[in-house]
Amino acid sequence: MNQASNIARFNPLDMVFPGMSQAVGCGDFVLVSGQVALKDRQIVAIGDPAGQAEQAFRNIEGVLAEAGLTLGHVVSLRCYLTHRDAYQAYAAVKNRIFADNPPAATAVVVSELVLPELLVEVEAIAWRHALGSPTVV
Repeated sequence: MNQASNIARFNPLDMVFPGMSQAVGCGDFVLVSGQVALKDRQIVAIGDPAGQAEQAFRNIEGVLAEAGLTLGHVVSLRCYLTHRDAYQAYAAVKNRIFADNPPAATAVVVSELVLPELLVEVEAIAWRHALGSPTVV
């Protein structure tokens, strides 16, 4: 964790990329950068929006753990999808993970993400005082 004034940056060792922080803590909030279906720096679940959503949420869970938080602290999600028909698969994963305490959420369709194999990218905002304890299964 790198701390300057009231800002903390969180970068799990296996998720360090130049020019960005995986998450930034500002007071009681932690803003998680968009997470995609990368595991060990490789794209997983190519062609499978549900599998990509699962990995994105696993990555969010890992970043939040660096900040001492869980998915239960998530109060807002923003999802970028490259195809409208990927929404149902993404929503099924999201709804399973956040069944009891759903966060505010937005999903938008974009023409493409940074790599052509990526179908789903998810950003999260967590609040240190939120209740609930969902986990990726």
